[in-house]
Amino acid sequence: MAETGSMRIQLDLQIPMRDGARLAADLYRPRGDTPLPALLCRTIYDKQQPRYVEWALHFAEHGYAVVLADCRGRYASGGEWRPYVCETADGYDTHQWIGAQPWCNGRIGTFGISYVGFTQILPAPLRSPYLKALVPIANQEDNFGHIYCDGVLQLQNAIHFARIGDRVMHPTSYPAMDLGAIYRRLPVSAALDDVVACGPFRHFLSHPTFDEYWRSYSMKGRYADIEAPAYMITGWYDNLVHEMFKVFVGWRRDARPPAKALTKMLVGPWTHQAIGSAAAFGDVDFGAGSAVDIPAEHLRWYDCRLKGIDTGIDSQGPIRLFVMGRNVWRDEHEWPLARTQCTSYYLHSGGRANSLHGDGALRPTPPGDGLPDTFVYDPGDPVPTLGGQTMFFEHSGPKDRRPIERRDDVLVYTGPVLEQDVEITGLVSLVLFASSTAVDTDFTATLIDVHPNGKAIHICEGITRASFRDSLAHPAPIRPGDVYQYCISLWETSNVFRAGHRIRLEVSSSNFPRFDRNLNSGQLVGRGIEWQCARQTVFHDTRRPSHLILPVIPAAPD
Repeated sequence: MAETGSMRIQLDLQIPMRDGARLAADLYRPRGDTPLPALLCRTIYDKQQPRYVEWALHFAEHGYAVVLADCRGRYASGGEWRPYVCETADGYDTHQWIGAQPWCNGRIGTFGISYVGFTQILPAPLRSPYLKALVPIANQEDNFGHIYCDGVLQLQNAIHFARIGDRVMHPTSYPAMDLGAIYRRLPVSAALDDVVACGPFRHFLSHPTFDEYWRSYSMKGRYADIEAPAYMITGWYDNLVHEMFKVFVGWRRDARPPAKALTKMLVGPWTHQAIGSAAAFGDVDFGAGSAVDIPAEHLRWYDCRLKGIDTGIDSQGPIRLFVMGRNVWRDEHEWPLARTQCTSYYLHSGGRANSLHGDGALRPTPPGDGLPDTFVYDPGDPVPTLGGQTMFFEHSGPKDRRPIERRDDVLVYTGPVLEQDVEITGLVSLVLFASSTAVDTDFTATLIDVHPNGKAIHICEGITRASFRDSLAHPAPIRPGDVYQYCISLWETSNVFRAGHRIRLEVSSSNFPRFDRNLNSGQLVGRGIEWQCARQTVFHDTRRPSHLILPVIPAAPD
C-alpha cells in the first residue's frame, strides 16, 4: 500500500471470479479506517489510463473509495477476454467482492465511457444488493446496435477492434496504418488478415443478423429486473446516441421503483470522443455554454444517491438536453416529448433531384403524379463519410456537406426559406418508396440545416439495407425493379432551424467508411469480392409519397 498525502493507493489487488479467474484492480481511497461508498470502473482500456486515474483521484478526494479494474483477459487481469459476453457475471462478482471489503460501506456506484459504460449496465439486472447508482456514458443497449445499423455493418467500429487488440491496446501503431486501404479491402472479412489476429472482428462478421449470440448479452427484456437508478450521458453526434435513448427509455419504462423514477439523462452537442467538451468541431461552434464538467456531474449524482446529500439533481427534469441552433440547455420530463407534432415533409421534383444543382424540393404538401428520381450507385465510388454520428472525431459532427451534395449520386431535396424558427426534438425518420436493379442494396438519408450563407450543416443521418427492411433476424432479398417501402431511422436530435434557414434532405446509397459498401450482389456481409452498379429509383407521387417525418416542437407562447 502506498500513501501519499491524504491518499491511500493499492495496486493490482486480485478480485476472484466464480470460475477461479482473478481480475486485477487498483484502489484509491482517503486515509483512515472509516468505510466509504465505493465507485467502480471496469475497463478494457487499461486501469492505468490517465483519464480514469485522474477521475479516481478526484473522486477519492471527495470521500469515495475508487476501484479501477481491468476486465477479464485485459492487461493485468487473468482469464480469457470474450468481448462483452463475460461482463455480466464478472461485473456482478466484482460488486459482491467490493461490497464485502472493510473499506466499503456497502454502497457502490459505477462509471465509465463506451465499452466501459456497457460493463456498468450489463450486470445491473442481477441486482447486487450493493449497487446503488450508475453513470453509463455513450454505450449501447446491445452490441448488434453498435456493430450493425439496420443490417449495415458499421465498418469503422468493427475495424477499430484492431486498435483495441486482444489483450492490450495498439494506440500508437494503429493511427500509422493505412486505414483507407484497410477499409477498401475485399472481402471485408479479410481486411485485417495481414495486420493483426483480431478475433472479435471476424466473430462479429460471422453474425450478420440479430441472432442468439447478440441476444445473449442484450439488455432487451431485462430492464424489469433493475433496481438501481442510472444517470446516462451522451451527445447528439455520438455514434451510440440512438442506443443510449433505447437504454434510457427501457430503464424509465420498465425498471423497478424507485430506479424508474430517479433515472436521468444528459444530452449535449458532443461527439463520442469529446463528451462534455465545448471545443469546436465540425463547422459549428456551439459556444462555451455547451460545456459540462463531467466528473462534477458524477459527484452530483453520487453524493445524492450514495451519501444522501441534496445536490439539486433530483430537482431537474429526467432529461436535460442541449437544443442546437438556439444553443441552450432545457429540462424535459418524458421521451418522446408529449407535445411533439410529427410533421411530414414530402419529396418533390421534376425527375432531376440529383445534386445540389437539381430540382429536388421538400414541402409540407403531398406530391401529385411527379416523375421519380434516379441515380447510379457505384460501390467502387461510394459517397464518403462527412460529418454525422460517427465514432471517430475526424469524421464526426456538424460538418458542411456541400462537397457531398455536388455528386450526381446524391439526391437533394430542399425546403423553402423558413419565415420563423422550427424546432425538432426527437426521432427523425424517412419513409422512402424506392426500387433498385440489384437484389440487395442500401439507402441512406441525411438531414441538413442550410444556413443563409449556403453552409449545409449535418444534423443527423440513417441507413438501411434493403434485405433487412422487415427483420433484423431474417433478411430477404428484393426483386430487381419492384418498389418497396423503407423506413429509415435518422436517429434522435434536437435542433432549431432558424428563420432564414432551410431544411434539406439528402438521399443516396452509401456512407463510407462509416458503413461498409453494399456490393449489390446479395452476398452476406464480408463475403463479397465483386461488385456491380445499381440504378436506384426514388418515387414521390400520389401512390408512393416518400416523406420525411420531423418531430416538431411547437413554439412556447410569448
